[in-house]
Amino acid sequence: MEPKKKPEADLNRSRGVFLSIGFLLSLFIVIVAFEWKTFEGGLLSLGKLDEFEEQIEIPITEQPPPPPPEKVIEIIEVLDEEEIEDEIEVDLDVEFDEDTVIAVEDAPEEEDTDKIFLVVEKQPEPKGGIQAFNKYIGSHINYPEQARRAGVQGRVYIQFVVDKDGSLTDVKAVKGIGMGCDQEAVRVVKKAPKWNPGKQRGRAVRVKMVIPILFTL
Repeated sequence: MEPKKKPEADLNRSRGVFLSIGFLLSLFIVIVAFEWKTFEGGLLSLGKLDEFEEQIEIPITEQPPPPPPEKVIEIIEVLDEEEIEDEIEVDLDVEFDEDTVIAVEDAPEEEDTDKIFLVVEKQPEPKGGIQAFNKYIGSHINYPEQARRAGVQGRVYIQFVVDKDGSLTDVKAVKGIGMGCDQEAVRVVKKAPKWNPGKQRGRAVRVKMVIPILFTL
């Protein structure tokens, strides 16, 4: 004889109820899952992601200026159709004989070589150099006794003209110290040997010069 279950212990009676409850719970979980806006762990929502994208600034790329246009050289064609109206007449029927005189323009006047120059292309210089001239002055000049006793010393500036043949002319003292020193300097320069003359355009000319002569005790 099979034992019979009590009606209170029969689970098949409540099966439909349990299925309904489980279905409702599952639906509730799905709805909650779709409606949840944030994730655990502090992840950004979609709204915050959009704000982050808007804050990114894209730098403006500067375009280089275009190159300047190339210069165009315009070539103008000259036509040969134009005729020259003004004609030059040349008379070739000219007869010459021995009595014919041909006029020639005057040649430019030659430079006056008697003129006294201050500066020339090639300056005059003593023969043997300036050291030889200084040696001559030192060996031929005499210190005036009057100037020696008075203790006078200094420079005497002598002016002269070197002529075309190298001789020294128009010798004079333009600035002196007195006591006979000026006269002695002039005397010695007048007796000096000839110099090499100055030249202008390859020709010897007269040149004025000034030199100092030192008197010292």
